[in-house]
Amino acid sequence: MPLTRKGAATRQRIVEGAAEQIREQGVFSMRLEDVMARTATSKSQLFHYFPGGKDELLLAVARHEVARVIDDQQPELSSLTSWAAWYQWRDKVVARYREQGTDCPLHAALSQLGTASEAARTVAGELLDQWQQQLAAGIRHMHDNGETALGLDADREAAALLAGIQGGVLILLTTGSIAHLEAALDRGIAHLRAPGHRDR
Repeated sequence: MPLTRKGAATRQRIVEGAAEQIREQGVFSMRLEDVMARTATSKSQLFHYFPGGKDELLLAVARHEVARVIDDQQPELSSLTSWAAWYQWRDKVVARYREQGTDCPLHAALSQLGTASEAARTVAGELLDQWQQQLAAGIRHMHDNGETALGLDADREAAALLAGIQGGVLILLTTGSIAHLEAALDRGIAHLRAPGHRDR
């Protein structure tokens, strides 16, 4: 049955509280009792909204973090209509991951779910699909204005740019260095640009 407005608010409060708990203490230290205390909810409430317990709550947290990844890039990600806008988006992505560093609640939640699990694949796929679609829309806009190199396939270019970003993020999570993410963004955007439009 659909949740009431109050029920939806309570469920969202639990998800946000669990996400905060993971950011502060890590996913392996997260206890349902701590989430209940943080969100002022009872055990019966928590299991009403998440009958599958911790795993179901972690899946909800992962979906919450997916939404944040996209939301944190707005409005720039939806407004890739000039090269200045593309670099504003680039700078916002770098700033987000520089601030976050190796503390990634989405990665933590997905790791706990198991990277090979159907749930983790579904959540990761949702993120990548949304992100790639918006990048492809920006590339098509620039192509229609004659600003991109000839013969580019918007979907493939968006996929390649996203793969570079994710590779840079993985290296950041492993080493703490953001240099690879910056390089992937800079080279990816430069590759899109038509000759004569290489200046930033």
